Amino acid sequence: MIGVEVALPPDLVYFLRALIYRNMKTDRKDRTTPDPAPAAKADGSAAAGPAGDRVETAAAMETPAPTAEEMKELIAQAAKAKEHWEQLLRTAAEFENFKKRVARERQEAGKYAHESLLQKLIPVLDNLDMALAAANQAQDGSVESLRTGIGLIHQQLGKVLSDAGLEEINAAGKRFDPNWHEAVSQQETSGTPEGQVVQQLRKGYKLRDRLLRPAGVVVSKKPAVKLEE
Repeated sequence: MIGVEVALPPDLVYFLRALIYRNMKTDRKDRTTPDPAPAAKADGSAAAGPAGDRVETAAAMETPAPTAEEMKELIAQAAKAKEHWEQLLRTAAEFENFKKRVARERQEAGKYAHESLLQKLIPVLDNLDMALAAANQAQDGSVESLRTGIGLIHQQLGKVLSDAGLEEINAAGKRFDPNWHEAVSQQETSGTPEGQVVQQLRKGYKLRDRLLRPAGVVVSKKPAVKLEE
């Protein structure tokens, strides 16, 4: 028998023991000697009987040590298993880092989601500051110019909000729609179909197809029938 000394990593000991046990179990089936019971019985030997069975069992329990070729193959399989295990650990670590990075980017995206919109609103705020300063110093003849300046600021603000997706809900003269309108009150009218908006008290707004605020409206209804006395 060839003696081979191999220094194995600690994390491979369990794996090697399992493989060696499996191979030795297979070799034990192939290398067991013929049953000596018939010869013992023919010679009248005392090996027959329970004592002979114990000797036979002890002989079968002897496990041959793995050969150098078997050890080499086991070491190669253990090294490959270790490589796959380390690769699995690296993949799991990379996936965990990926989840953390995505969560951090999502949080930052929500935190600064309105950055572009606010940058567009800053000039509007500047113009409002100048309009207020002009109003404080206004004289009797400069009221018209102040009105014009405020109108221009209103248009500028409306364009910024429109570019961001804001749409105004115009409910005047339309059929009442509970999805976009909020009935503040009802008004009896004879010349208007029932359920139609007769007056818009407050503008409504939506972000593309999503409602932000319904339009506050007055809805027409049929006049009450007066009973004759």
